[in-house]
Amino acid sequence: MLLAATVRSQVNPEICRYPLGMTGGQIQDEDISASSQWSESTAAKFGRLDFDNGDGDGAWCPDIMAEPDGLKEYLQVDLRSLHFITLVGTQGRHADGMGNEFAQRYRIKYSRDGSNWVGWHDRKGRQVIEGNRNAYDVVLKDLEPPIIARFIRFMPVTDHSMFVCMRVELYGCEWLDGLVSYSIPDGHQMIYRGLDVYFNDSVYDGASAESSSVHSFTKLTKGLGQLTDGTWGLDDFLHSHIYGMWPGYDYVGWSNKSIPKGYVEMTFEFDHVRNFTSMKVHCNNMFSRGVRMFRQATCYFRSESDWESDPVSFRPTVDRVSQSARFVTVPLGDRTASAIKCRFHFSDLWMLFSEVAFQSGSAVYNTSLTPRKHGHPTNILPGDDPTHKVDDSNTRILIGCLVAIIAILSAIIVIILWRQVWQKMLEKASRRLLDDELTARLAVQTQAFSFLHSSLSTESSSTTNSTYERIFPLCSDYQEPSRLIRKLPEFAQSTEQLGPSTSCRALAAGGSDSAPHYAEADIISLQESSDSSTYSITAVNMNLFAGTDSSMREFPRNKLTFKEKLGEGQFGEVHLCEAEGMQDFLEEDLSIEGNNESPLLVAVKTLREDANKNARNDFLKEIRIMSRLRDPNIVRLLAVCVDTDPLCMITEYMENGDLNQFLCNLRLKEAADEDKTGQEDKQDKSMVSYSKLIGMAVQIASGMKYLSSLNFVHRDLATRNCLVGKNYTIKIADFGMSRNLYRGDYYRIQGRAVLPIRWMSWESILLGKFTMASDVWAFGVTLWEILTLCKKQPYSQLSDEQVIENTGEFFRDQGKQVYLPKPPCCPDRVYNDLMLSCWRRNAKQRPSFQEIHSRLMESLA
Repeated sequence: MLLAATVRSQVNPEICRYPLGMTGGQIQDEDISASSQWSESTAAKFGRLDFDNGDGDGAWCPDIMAEPDGLKEYLQVDLRSLHFITLVGTQGRHADGMGNEFAQRYRIKYSRDGSNWVGWHDRKGRQVIEGNRNAYDVVLKDLEPPIIARFIRFMPVTDHSMFVCMRVELYGCEWLDGLVSYSIPDGHQMIYRGLDVYFNDSVYDGASAESSSVHSFTKLTKGLGQLTDGTWGLDDFLHSHIYGMWPGYDYVGWSNKSIPKGYVEMTFEFDHVRNFTSMKVHCNNMFSRGVRMFRQATCYFRSESDWESDPVSFRPTVDRVSQSARFVTVPLGDRTASAIKCRFHFSDLWMLFSEVAFQSGSAVYNTSLTPRKHGHPTNILPGDDPTHKVDDSNTRILIGCLVAIIAILSAIIVIILWRQVWQKMLEKASRRLLDDELTARLAVQTQAFSFLHSSLSTESSSTTNSTYERIFPLCSDYQEPSRLIRKLPEFAQSTEQLGPSTSCRALAAGGSDSAPHYAEADIISLQESSDSSTYSITAVNMNLFAGTDSSMREFPRNKLTFKEKLGEGQFGEVHLCEAEGMQDFLEEDLSIEGNNESPLLVAVKTLREDANKNARNDFLKEIRIMSRLRDPNIVRLLAVCVDTDPLCMITEYMENGDLNQFLCNLRLKEAADEDKTGQEDKQDKSMVSYSKLIGMAVQIASGMKYLSSLNFVHRDLATRNCLVGKNYTIKIADFGMSRNLYRGDYYRIQGRAVLPIRWMSWESILLGKFTMASDVWAFGVTLWEILTLCKKQPYSQLSDEQVIENTGEFFRDQGKQVYLPKPPCCPDRVYNDLMLSCWRRNAKQRPSFQEIHSRLMESLA
C-alpha cells in the first residue's frame, strides 16, 4: 500500500496526457504568437488544432516560405506555468477544402523562463519530427523524452521551398514539483563482465562543463533530464524500459571509486519559495552487482542567497534481502526554500538513481506585515525577526468560521437532496427489483470483472483533475465500466488476479473516450451521462464540426408530402416523405436518385414538441454534423426546416429501402450461374450473386473508412442502417432504430438505454466503450448479415442474456466464446482472415476500415 501511494505521487506519462487548451480555447489568443504571419486570416491565434470559429483561414501560416533549416519561422505557445508535456498533435490547413498547406516535418524548441531555449530531441538524438501528409488528418506524436517547459515553439521544416501552415495542440499536465533545474555530476561508465554499461544523463537539457578540481569530472548544470522524465528504472539495470537503448540507460549512476568524498552532491532549483515535506528518490538496490541505495542523505536549504547551516539528515533502512528497485522517501521537515542541496552517501561501490520528485506547497516569505495570500501555508524561516512575521491567528479564526458555515450549508443541501432521492426511490422501487434480478443473473457470468471496481475506486481518487479528455495511446482499450458491471457484488475482489495488463485497465477507468456518433439509436455510454449525445472526438477532443454550414438551405414545408411513419427516433418521429422540387433546390455537386419530374423520396426527422433546451441544441448540433458529411456512401442531409417548430432535418432515402429488408427478399445465385450471360429469366430480379454482395460490403467499408478518417464513431452499424438505391448502390444511414420493425434488435436496460448487443463488441457491452474498433466489430457482423441474406438475426440461437454471457467469455478469453458461423457462400479466407479478425478480443489487433476496404477489393479481383 505504501509503495502504491508513493508511485501515484510521481508524474506518470501514461496518465499525464490532457489537452492543454489549444483545441478547447483554454489557452487565450494573447498567449499564442508567431515569428510572422502570411495574412491577418492566418495569424498565430488560428493555429489551434481543429479549431475554426469562422473568422480565419483555419491555421497559422508564416509570412514567407519555411526555410530548409526550420529555424526561422515558428509558432509559439505560452502555457503561463511549467507543464509536463508528453504528446503533441499537428494538422494542416484545409479550410473546408479551400486550403492544402501542411508541415511535413517540424522541430520543437522549448523554454522554462522565456530566454533560454532548448531544441528537443528524442532519446536517440533525432530532432526532426515527422508531421502531416495531408491537410486534414491530425497526427499525434509522443514526446520521448517528455518536455518540462512553459514556452513551446513549433518550427516547420521542409526539404524544399513550399508554403506550410500548422495547427497544433499540446498534451500533458501541470508540473507541480516546481523543479526548474538540477545540477549533478554526470554519470559514470561501468564495465560488467565485459559489457559496457553507461549511466550518463543522456537527455539532460542544460549545460555541461569539466570541473576544475583535482579529480576531474563532468558537471551538469541548469537543466533537467532523466531524473525528471517520468520513467523509472527496472530492477535489473542492464535492461531498459525504452526499447533499443543501451544497458544502464534508465539510470544515472556514480562509482564510489571516482568520487573520493564518498557522496554525490546534487543541487535542485525551484520556481519560487516552497514548503517542502518530502523528497522521493527512485534507487536501484541490486547489491549482488555492487549497487545499493544511498546510506544517508543530508539536505541543505536556501531561500535567498545563503545556504542555511542546519541540514536535514535521513538514513534509510538497509535492505539486504530484496534487490528490487524502489522509491525512498526522504522527509524534509516542512522546511522552506527555493533551492535544496543534497549529499547522497555511498553504501556500496555504485549508487544508481532513475527519478527524483518533491512534495511541497507554495510558501510566502515576507519581511513586512502585508496580509498573506489565501491558500498558502504559513511558514517561518529559521532566523527571522519575530516582529516581522505575519500574525496569522485571525486568519485561522476566519478559516474556522468559513469551514463551519460550509459544513452547515452542506448539511442543509444533503437533507434536501435526501428527501428528493427518497421520493424517487419509492417511485422506482419496482423497477429496481427487476433491474437487480437482471444484475444478479449477469453477476454469475461475469466474475472475471471483479477487479474493475477496486481499480476504478483507487484511480478515481487520484485523477480528479480535469474537464478535459485524456488520450491513452498506450492502453486505450479500456474505460469506466458500464453500470451493469459496476453494480456486480464481486467487485470487492483483489486486482492481483488480473495479470500484467491490469494497470492499463485501471489507468483508463476514469477517462472518457466517447466519440461523436452517427447512429440515431439512443445508445448511451453508461457513464452517468445526462444525455446520450456526446460530441467529443476519440483520441483527440477535435471540434471538427464547429460552426454552421452556410450552404444548408431552408426547404418549404408545404412541399413535403407525408407517406409513412418510419418510427420514433432519439429526438422525435421519423417520417418517410416525398419532397416536391427538391432537385432544383439542391447544390449542383449533390448527386441523388430521382429526376426533376417526380417528387424525391426523403426521410424527415422531427424534434418532438416537448423537447427541452438541451435536446434542441443537440438536434441543431446533429444538423451541423450531418451537413459536413460528404461521401458517396453516406446518406446526405439535403435541407432543413428550422424557421418554425417543429424543427426538421431532411435526409436522403433510397428507393429500395434498407439493406436488411432488401436482402431478405433475395436468393443467392449459384456460383455456376454467376458467369452466365445472355438470357435472363424473371427470377433474376430476386437473385443476387456473391460478387454483388461483396460489392455492397465494399461500399459500406468505404463509407466507414470516410467516417473513421474523421474519428467519427457510428455505434449502430448494421444492414438495417444501410439504404439501397439503383444498381445496388449502398449508403450508410443513421435511423435504423427509429423503425418499429427493428425494435427486436435492441436490448433495453433500466428503461432508458437501448443497445444493439448482437452487433456490439464485448468492450462496448461490458465497459461502455464505443470506438472505431468497436465499429469494426459491428462491420464483421454486418458482413455476416449480408452473406446470409439477413435470413436470421445474429446469434439467433442465443437469448439476449446469453449474448451478454458470451461477451464475458470474450473477456475471459479461455476459448469458450461463441462466434458467428461461416456463411455457406463465404470463402474460408474471407471468414478467417477478415470476418474473424473483426472480432478479435484485443481492439488494437482488429483491422482498420482502410485495411478492410483493401481486403474486400482484393477478394473481388
